[in-house]
Amino acid sequence: MNFRQLALKNIRGNWHQYGAFFWSSVFSVTIFYIYSAFILHPDVINGSMPAASKIREVMIACDYIIVIFSFFFILYSMSAFFKSRKKEFGLLTLFGMTKGQIRWMVLLENVIISILAVACGIGIGSLFSKLFFMGLARLLEVDSPIRFVIPVKAVLLTVIGFLLLFLTITLLTLYQVGRSEIIDLLRASKQPKKMPAFSIWLVVLSAVCLVAGYTLAYQITLMNFILYFMPVVFLTVLGTYFLFTQGSVFILRRLQRRTSLYYNQTNLITISQLTFKLKDNARMLFMVSILSAVILSASGTVYVILKDTRNQLMEHYPQSIAFAEKGLDSHRVLDPDVLKSTLKQNGVELDYEVRMAGIPVRIPVELGGRVREQQLFIVSEEDYNTQAKRQGKPELRVERGHASYIYPYKEQQRKSFTPGQNLEAKLKTGTRTFTLDEQINGSVVPTQFDISTLLVTDASEFKEMMDATPNEDKSVLYGYEIKNWEEASPTVHQIEKMVPEQEKQNFGTRVNQYLETKQLMSLMLFIGIFVSFLFFIASGSMIYFKLFTEIEEDQAQFRALTRIGITDKEIRRTVSKQVGMIFFIPLVVGLVHTSFAMKALGNMLISNIWPYAAVVFVIFALMQTLYFLAARRSYMKRILAHSVR
Repeated sequence: MNFRQLALKNIRGNWHQYGAFFWSSVFSVTIFYIYSAFILHPDVINGSMPAASKIREVMIACDYIIVIFSFFFILYSMSAFFKSRKKEFGLLTLFGMTKGQIRWMVLLENVIISILAVACGIGIGSLFSKLFFMGLARLLEVDSPIRFVIPVKAVLLTVIGFLLLFLTITLLTLYQVGRSEIIDLLRASKQPKKMPAFSIWLVVLSAVCLVAGYTLAYQITLMNFILYFMPVVFLTVLGTYFLFTQGSVFILRRLQRRTSLYYNQTNLITISQLTFKLKDNARMLFMVSILSAVILSASGTVYVILKDTRNQLMEHYPQSIAFAEKGLDSHRVLDPDVLKSTLKQNGVELDYEVRMAGIPVRIPVELGGRVREQQLFIVSEEDYNTQAKRQGKPELRVERGHASYIYPYKEQQRKSFTPGQNLEAKLKTGTRTFTLDEQINGSVVPTQFDISTLLVTDASEFKEMMDATPNEDKSVLYGYEIKNWEEASPTVHQIEKMVPEQEKQNFGTRVNQYLETKQLMSLMLFIGIFVSFLFFIASGSMIYFKLFTEIEEDQAQFRALTRIGITDKEIRRTVSKQVGMIFFIPLVVGLVHTSFAMKALGNMLISNIWPYAAVVFVIFALMQTLYFLAARRSYMKRILAHSVR
């Protein structure tokens, strides 16, 4: 038997370990190739597909992420394989094989696995790239489908890149083989384990860090995000590390003291073995927990923003089409009759229209110790309440001589004025003083115009001011809400062309903003799903590797237990609990971390995002459950096969 045959036999014999690593590597290569095939697609490079240029940079960034992540994942996997085969290497050394020959055998094994993974990844990527291109073409709304091609540069980039990656990590792994002595290799699985210990101070530190991190995350808003983000990440990561390295042992040791629980059925075996397993695998579980939180947070954020786009735009653009004009009936931006006629000609039905006239004024505001003037738009409480009622917002009651300040941006919770403060409005006819009743964040008019910040006054007092103000010093806000506005893009685009170039800043539409934002977020979600799924497969594989690197020790323990009368049913129950704990504890920790991340996101968006976040949570939990069932089945089969009655 030569080294090539020996390497092939070792791969077949260790396929239960190589399998998860191999398919995870194949998936990494597949995603990398598909993204590279689009990046290096002739139509993208030549500019024949202008709409695709906006996501080319995103895919390039994803390729870098895949390579960096694959490096650490493969390095971890190779190290896990080496540790699980120390006894095998010791026996081969005892039979006369030199360290150089062992290195050559391991190198051949990894080269074979690498070539197969790259070949399978490119083959699968080529098969599914057409579907990927079809999905992109639909999201980009291009007139013709993206041509199916297999770019030679993409193939070469994938082959050279991943083979170099595999080779580099293999060489790093081989360095460990040469440093181990025969006696160490043979005794690798026989080393006695000390009772896991913990530091109560580190347990307390873990709790303090997590509570502090969660508290800060709970308080994050758009205004303090930059200030709070890094402390939250640092505290959460540090707290999670000590939670697994110290807290897990603390909790299990406490459970051992509860005799009613500890001595109930097979809990003694389960808890005793978990005490060692969680301590030994603490770093791996820590990494999986953080990885799960990253996957859930990233996927949840993109999905939430995609689903919440409509609500956010409805807040900032209450009407489908809106424009602001200086002067009554000046029609500098657009003639309302022409707009309504265009809608009718194109078969677009108008739901309602808004005409809100008012007076632009300047009011002194103290910001940073300096007094500056801010432009407000004085409107009647009747006009304001009409729009507030339509939008489901509270109506106002304003007395004469009083006013309510309406700040346009709901997500920015700043306070420009305080209740009871006197505001001096500089009108053309003189200065008028108002007592401020309240400040409300979130306007009923489009937020993009200069007159979006409102000062709501008593109706009779407003009429007096309007009568005393020349028409040319007044402003008018026009708004038009159309039915099925998501499908009215061609008509809205036609109307937008009628607006003079110098008045473009005074015209706004929700339709185009919605379609552009929705398209971008859909593309981000579409691209991110593959990377997130890659991270998910890798995180599950890390747990899978750990289970099978310790399987010989577990088999020996269960063989001993069967000799003293433990049944197959009890073994199944014990194994299910242990494997379930290792799979689902990181999931639970990741879900808790992500829940606070979603709370922070909800604070920034000023929106109820939990229904959307729950969808992501449920999907991830179901996927993890399927992975757990598959791993448990394979693990159980190996354990029961080696149990001796």
